[in-house]
Amino acid sequence: MSEIRVRFAPSPTGKVHIGNIRAAIYNWLFARHTGGKFLLRVEDTDLERSTPEAIQALLECMQWLGLDYDEEAFYQTKNKPRHMEAVEKLLASGHAYKCERTSRDGKTGEVVMFKMPREGVIEFDDIVKGKMAKRAEDIQDFAIVRSDGSPIFHIANVVDDIDQRVTHIIRGDDHVENTFKHICIFKALGAPVPQYGHLSMIVNQQGKPYSKRDGAAFVGEFRDTGYLPEALFNYLLLLGWNPGDDREVLTKDEMISLFDLEKVHVTAAKFDMKKLQWMNGEYIKRLPEAVFTAELIRRVGEEGMSIPESFDLKYLVGQLQVRTKFLNDIPSQCRCFFSDDYPFDDKAVEKRLAKEGVKALLLDLVERFSKVTEWTAQALENTVKELSQGNGMGPWVHPIRVAVSGRGEGIGLFEMLQLLGREKTLARLENAAMTKAL
Repeated sequence: MSEIRVRFAPSPTGKVHIGNIRAAIYNWLFARHTGGKFLLRVEDTDLERSTPEAIQALLECMQWLGLDYDEEAFYQTKNKPRHMEAVEKLLASGHAYKCERTSRDGKTGEVVMFKMPREGVIEFDDIVKGKMAKRAEDIQDFAIVRSDGSPIFHIANVVDDIDQRVTHIIRGDDHVENTFKHICIFKALGAPVPQYGHLSMIVNQQGKPYSKRDGAAFVGEFRDTGYLPEALFNYLLLLGWNPGDDREVLTKDEMISLFDLEKVHVTAAKFDMKKLQWMNGEYIKRLPEAVFTAELIRRVGEEGMSIPESFDLKYLVGQLQVRTKFLNDIPSQCRCFFSDDYPFDDKAVEKRLAKEGVKALLLDLVERFSKVTEWTAQALENTVKELSQGNGMGPWVHPIRVAVSGRGEGIGLFEMLQLLGREKTLARLENAAMTKAL
């Protein structure tokens, strides 16, 4: 079998949709699994949208996700002479013709049309969907050159695939209708027809195509939110494929070894944001401690906070890393440790502090905690346990947390108090009792 060559052929618009990048991931894994080549083709014929900035955004997203390509990036605009050469060949062979057409804006001009066969069946074996067939007579002739002389997607796409020697085309199933047309162009040009595999759509919880209305839809948005590239890569892979067992968090080597196009699901893939968030948390847990610590120091510093030399940073990292879902959450989770100017969440205050009797409860805790001889999480927990008398510590734990951190959630409460230290804890409990609690 000749070398497998696949391509990712996006139109750069400045934002890379997760559906497109999932196709890139499948192409990349297929190439790596088979020892083939993964190619990048930038379909930059829309000059208004394909700006240098848009192309740079595309390349940065690919680099962030680790989608390295094996040959120099191929820019479609530079191949226009070859597109037009193919058009002339089609005209000469009778597979294309010129005619007058009126555009939507009312302008009339000469376009080049591809002449579809009038009989027979166009068919191909889709690697994902199986046997696909359509009667040729059901597909109308279609334009391949605009009235301004510029080649249209259909001819440019096919000619570029020929020139890049693409053997397999893996793309979304919104291209199935195009594939029937493209097969006819390949044959008319006397070129071998690649194998096709069409990926099911990514849909929302209602089964409709996933879009910006459903949440983050572009790779850059996930990156800016604090997702790890490995987590997004892994999750998008599982939208339409699985390893055949219950494994979900996979290494790149495992993905490459296990990936098989024939195991890609035919049904639409439902995007589950909660599942992606869980997976991101799993990848954060797996970060080397030194890497997470460096992220914490950098992000805290960018927010204008400094970490005292005496602070037990290693203990905080041990508590925080296993609970962090997004790296962007680190500053807000840490603010109470490195600044006395921490915000209070209004809902948490209303729910936990603004209740009758909480003021007395907090002041009582100030007195009891001040008598704790060894300021450790275990000693503080024992103190509250004695107060609860086996009836659950919730009535104390929740007000304490909001009082000392301003938040209704975070690392373990007693570990938090240990990190804050006696002086800060007592001062914050007393301050909340006098200003927030009833």
